[in-house]
Amino acid sequence: MDFELRPKGKKCFSFVVVADTHINQDEHTSSSPYATNALANARARQVFLEIAAMPEQPQFVIHLGDIVNPVPSLPTFDQAVRHFKDIIKPVKVPVHVLPGNHDVGDKRIEWMPAEQVCDSFLEKYRASFGDDFFSFEQEGLRFILVNSLLINSGLEDEKRQQQWLERQLEVAEAKAQRVFMFMHYPPYIYSTQEKGNYDNLDEPGRGWLLGLMARPQVEAVFAGHVHNFWYDRVGTSEFYMLPSTAFLRHDFSEFFRCAPEAGDEFGRGDLQKFGYAIVDVYETGHVCYSVRSNGRSAEPGQPCSDQPMSYRAHPKVSGLASIGVELRHPWAESVQITSTGGVQEFGRKWARNDYPLQALWEMGARLAKVPDIDLIEDESRERMQKLAAVGHHFVVTCVGMPKKKALSDVNLKNAGVSAFEVNLTAQRFEQAAENLAAIRREHGVKIYYAKLLTADPSQYDGTHFSHVVRAGFELDELDGYIEVITQAVKDGVIDGITVRVDSTQCLRAACRRMQAFHDRTGAQILASLKLSGPGIATERADDAANVASVAHAMVFAATTRGIQFVYDTFMDVDRGYFPRHAFIDRRYNPRPMARAFTTLMAILGGGQAVRVAKGSDEKWALRFSVGSDQYGLTAAQAGAATHLHVLDASTEDTTSVLDLATGMPVSSQGLLHTETTPVTGS
Repeated sequence: MDFELRPKGKKCFSFVVVADTHINQDEHTSSSPYATNALANARARQVFLEIAAMPEQPQFVIHLGDIVNPVPSLPTFDQAVRHFKDIIKPVKVPVHVLPGNHDVGDKRIEWMPAEQVCDSFLEKYRASFGDDFFSFEQEGLRFILVNSLLINSGLEDEKRQQQWLERQLEVAEAKAQRVFMFMHYPPYIYSTQEKGNYDNLDEPGRGWLLGLMARPQVEAVFAGHVHNFWYDRVGTSEFYMLPSTAFLRHDFSEFFRCAPEAGDEFGRGDLQKFGYAIVDVYETGHVCYSVRSNGRSAEPGQPCSDQPMSYRAHPKVSGLASIGVELRHPWAESVQITSTGGVQEFGRKWARNDYPLQALWEMGARLAKVPDIDLIEDESRERMQKLAAVGHHFVVTCVGMPKKKALSDVNLKNAGVSAFEVNLTAQRFEQAAENLAAIRREHGVKIYYAKLLTADPSQYDGTHFSHVVRAGFELDELDGYIEVITQAVKDGVIDGITVRVDSTQCLRAACRRMQAFHDRTGAQILASLKLSGPGIATERADDAANVASVAHAMVFAATTRGIQFVYDTFMDVDRGYFPRHAFIDRRYNPRPMARAFTTLMAILGGGQAVRVAKGSDEKWALRFSVGSDQYGLTAAQAGAATHLHVLDASTEDTTSVLDLATGMPVSSQGLLHTETTPVTGS
């Protein structure tokens, strides 16, 4: 790839970014007609209590604007400001704020009836919060807070900020300083060439700002306003758009192919999309962690309620790259957002759905299997290229041979392509051997052979027949292909094979058989872990069993040789064939399986040696160590190994317990081990 965004060196410090708290003038009261807005104070209070309680304190907090909900012309503005200052009092590190449109008035739009930015509103903001644009330094890095409402405003302060910002970057360049920039309005949400709308900056200010963002010393840019998660790059600068702690901009619920849940106020109250960010800064590079606040709230005078998940993961720092997911659904899909009224009345606007990416990042999942259409089509290929620099790598699956367009028009390394999976019948594989060997040599990618089932007599009983496609070697047929695969690997035709493991099969036993095949043949294994049940028309919605499965799979991925594990479904299938639960639901919110993946990635992916304890132990479904730390996996209920015990290395007593389904600590009292199902049995 052209360049690498994974951090290097030691971690220096961290900071927190919060956006769009929309503090009201009173508790549980809002000028908005939505009940969700009335809870903004309690939700912001909880977030700042969480920040104050962080074991490793950040150096500072930055708020991206829309601090309060009442606009400056309302008599309730000052009262909302006082509430905000009370809410942030528990935080003992500096809280830096910048203005949003609710704080100083909207950008200049002739079709918007809301009051717009003006000198008097700016004066009121400065009297309440201080400077509206400024910079500071932390350990030699420069942090620049921009008043994006001034851009294109025509006010005298627009020119003053413009000259100041250009000078800031000149000074940073002269000092070889890394720069982090912060603003309320993003310059764009989908394309740098998109037309102006409520959610972006208009020209000519947009082009000017993008030119500054693209300067090489600018490492990252953070924006709010849109109340949704997006990620992009401007030059080499990483561009993050953050969710709100208060509510979702629910016009973007057009992303989801299902209606909002009852009680979610037509999408505005989709709690799992509320949140903030924690940024770890390294000697080189940074990592931006998404933290879902899930609408947690705290009343005045109350202590911090539930904490966020105990563990965090991210592809930039994940050391375990041998387990991932298959992205069957579109994962970088562009959608035309309907003009439903409100702030979007004229025409439609394009937006890309980055919620699959947010979930992948929270899981720390670096490995993904994608269909070859993602490599061939421009938009998804460009996303692959951007994500490769973050640490993602892709296995591209195709029916038959890789298409010429995927080989001739694409820099596979820059797109993060580590392998092709070729789905072929045994006869076609034999015929394609020479061409497969040539692809390996010329393009430097691995080839996995997934054998297609051409006949399924087990499904024929004189009444029924099978139309179900089955790809990948069955475990029971591996021994019969030892000679063929050994020779294919020796001849440089393939690197390995795909083996399917059904949800009803014992994963530990499957790993033993795949490991033995790898040892005998030299073939690497791409284990395709199925989440569907045996019935094409029967839903498999057992989240507890999925947690048990992924817990074992991740430990095995960290301890086996020559095997990569890919779950065949990332997002639920809730229509069509083989309906099933997976890592995220159809609103792109994480299921328990995703939270278990995150927790175990944080534990297993740090680069320390992982070992599975030998022999059987009636107490544990699985026992393993990470470095000197000891762990035991148990079942909280039949068929679900959901609890991870942290053990004292000398006494083997439990010191703490994690519920993998939630990622949260639980009491170890009263936990009973019960036998696991064949999915994860010994």
